[in-house]
Formats: sequence, structure tokens, C-alpha cells
Amino acid sequence: VEAVHLIADGKAPRIPQPKEGATYEGIQKKENAEISWDQPAAALHNWIRGHDKVPGAWATIDSQVVTFYGSSLLDASVPAGQELAIKGASRPGLVTKNGLVVFGNDGRMVLVRNLQFEDGKMIPASKYFSADETTALELTEEEKKMAEDIR
Repeated sequence: VEAVHLIADGKAPRIPQPKEGATYEGIQKKENAEISWDQPAAALHNWIRGHDKVPGAWATIDSQVVTFYGSSLLDASVPAGQELAIKGASRPGLVTKNGLVVFGNDGRMVLVRNLQFEDGKMIPASKYFSADETTALELTEEEKKMAEDIR
């Protein structure tokens, strides 16, 4: 009760917390979450995973900021895929059927499952090259009749 009264009266002692031994990390900001590609795959994975969801680890691809989500270490042979140049990476990533494979400076791989663009649109990383394609919906005669009835 005495402590509460001291605080209410503005007379409580103020002792600054020493920096030594402190474990609190400040709130991460998007500008500090850029991926540094010159590190081993495990460090890349931990960086991406550590910034998943907020603020999101990011890199520049085709002159736009792309945020990476859902990483995992990949212990397999290099999968087949379409190369994707990533700014700062010593080796291009590979867009595969399972996602985007990126490489650490140790030659090991990290699989990224989702990508988010600056406009907020999120896609599976495996669909990177088909993200701009749109398919028209074609209805059968029966479906066209049903659409008319609904209208």
C-alpha cells in the first residue's frame, strides 16, 4: 500500500535499469529487417523466422521490396526451379514447386513459402512467376443459365 501511495504522490524512487544484463530488445522496425545475404543458411532462416510476421524480413527483387514468410531449412539436393535474382544475394534464388529456395554463404538452402509485395498482396512463393497471370472464368451453358437465374 505504501508503494502505491508513493507512486500516486509522485515520490517513488526512480532507479534506472542498468543496460548490463538487460534482455529486452526494442520493437523491430521494417527498415531494420532487411536480409543480409552474407551469412550461413541457418542464420538466414533464423532471421526470416524471427521477423515473421512483424515486421517481416525483406529483400529487394525486381526493384521492389518483397517480404519473406514461412522459412525452413532445406536438407536435400538443389531442386529444379526458375532462377530469381535477389539484390545482394551472391547466388540467385530458385522458384520451385514448393516455394522460393535461397542460399546461404555456406551453400546450404532455406525454403521460403510465402512472399508479400509492397502493395500488401501475399502469394505462395512457388507462384512468383505466375502471380501476374490472370485466368478468365469460363462458364458452361448450364452455369450461364444458373447465373442468369441468380441475377
